[in-house]
Amino acid sequence: VQLQASGGGLVQAGGSLRLACMASRRTFSNNGMGWFRQAPGREREFVASIMWNGARQSYADSVKGRFTISRDNAKNTVYLQMNSLKPEDTAVYYCAASRYGGGSSSSSDYNYWGQGTLVTVSS
Repeated sequence: VQLQASGGGLVQAGGSLRLACMASRRTFSNNGMGWFRQAPGREREFVASIMWNGARQSYADSVKGRFTISRDNAKNTVYLQMNSLKPEDTAVYYCAASRYGGGSSSSSDYNYWGQGTLVTVSS
């Protein structure tokens, strides 16, 4: 499975961005998906995950209420809508496909990773 993330960019604090991650194969629809991020000088951290059928989503406390993860299995694509962005959201954002059908906050549960897309939030 190849994952292609897009949608990053420069935005002012309080603004919005929508990230997209397209998978290369149809069986994407059997996998839980997740978004992680890594800020400069920091370790990669969990952002959000979604179950294979979209029935359940999970979020890091730092983004809860501001970010929304969704998926369109017909398009092999998972999205991350990011609203009310803060400078501390600045990071490279990675999408990942889980080994399992459920979502997970543990990076070890994911065996495919996209190349990352940079999000920069200015104050």
